[in-house]
This record gives sequence, structure tokens and C-alpha cells, in this order.
Amino acid sequence: MSVQFLRDTGTVFSREFAPVVREPLGLLFTMGQPLLFLFLFGPLLGEVGGFEGSPWQWFVPGILIMMCLSGPMMAGYSLLIDLIGGSMERMLVTPLNRTAMLVGRTMKEFAILLAQAVLIIVLAVPLGFRPHLTGVLAGLAVLIVFGVGLGALSFALAIASSPGGDLFYGVTQLVMFPLMLLSGVLLPMDSGPGWLQAVATLNPVSYVVEAERALFSGRFTDVSVLYGTLCACAVAAVGLVVGTRAMRRGV
Repeated sequence: MSVQFLRDTGTVFSREFAPVVREPLGLLFTMGQPLLFLFLFGPLLGEVGGFEGSPWQWFVPGILIMMCLSGPMMAGYSLLIDLIGGSMERMLVTPLNRTAMLVGRTMKEFAILLAQAVLIIVLAVPLGFRPHLTGVLAGLAVLIVFGVGLGALSFALAIASSPGGDLFYGVTQLVMFPLMLLSGVLLPMDSGPGWLQAVATLNPVSYVVEAERALFSGRFTDVSVLYGTLCACAVAAVGLVVGTRAMRRGV
């Protein structure tokens, strides 16, 4: 990895992260839905039953995955705005490494996701969530890998959707909610009908969710950790390959 590549990555990251620093309240606005689920939906789980231990141990990791799906998965929106406005074309004629353009944008999503995840965990502790410190660190690592992959795929979709953007909005809305509902982030899939559980086994997000729950509880040897980590790494690898190719081809 060359010094020039690292410099270009830092340049893109600084450019993308600057608006976040100028308007930090925007982070809270993007967390509106997760916070509503945490404070208004989470307390209801105590009446549902069927959880091993506290329902917060089960629910908080699901909230973090929900943030991945509604955050990095929609990260391509900012790139789409640049494409429509013409600023991306101006960047493409600069000496900036095109792979660095993708990595820099992805690192910005990495930083935002990490900050939001830490805030959710801190807010959940007074509600009854008891995180395993080492497990939380491992879980955040898996979460970031998964989020980076989703962000890269989102950027590739944005490039394929330009200049209109209709494809981006259609695909993200069509894919995001089924992935979320079939991953068991809100309610246990075990209580659903057999056909729904069978469909859920085809959803890679469900394996990442189970891995997060096991890690946050300190169950490092649980087989779900292996499956979830493999799924997160697979999504990251596919996302970075597809996103890099799309960025190198340009618009």
C-alpha cells in the first residue's frame, strides 16, 4: 500500500467527513428510528418471553444491525448526489486514486457507524443491557466489517443508478426491509411459521445478527460466531471488489 494511496484515502475521508463535523446533530437525526425502537419497542419485549436471560441482551445487537441496514446500506445516496450535481465528475479527472475514493468514503461510513453503535450501547446499559466488554469489541469489529461491505455495495449501486437514481431508491427499499424483517432483529424467528424460518436461513444478515448476540454476551465459542463472521467477511469482500471495479470504470 503506497503512501500516495493513503494520502488520497485521507483526502477523500476528510472531504466526506467534514459536513458531519460541521453538523453533528445530523448523526442524531439519522439515529431517530433506532432510538425509537430502543426506547419504545424494547421495553415491550419483556412481556413477550422466549428469551435466554434479559431481552436487552437479545435486542440491542439487533438494533445495531438495523443501523447497518439503514446507514451504510444507504450510504450511496451521498455519492448519487455528487453524481447528479457533477462534483463526482470533477473528482474523477483529478490524480486521486479511484480505489482510494471508494475506501475514503467507506471509512467515513465506518466512523459514523462506530460512533452511533457506541452511543446505542451506552444508552442501553441503564435499561438493563449488560455487555461483555471483550465481546462488545469483537462484535463491533464484525459489525464494522459488515457495514463496510454494505457501504461499498451501496456506492456501486449509486454509480449504476446515475444519472436518474431511480434504480438506487427502488433496489434499496426493496432489499432493505426484507433483509431486516427476515433477520430476526425485532422478534425471534423461532416463533414464526416453518416456511418463514426456512426463508430466513437464506438471509446472510440473520447469521450476522446471531453472531452479534453471541459475542455481546461473551459466548465466543458459539458456532453462530463463526457463521456470522464468515458472512460479514463475504459481504465485505464482495462489496469492496464490486465497488472498486465500479469506481475504476468511472461514470
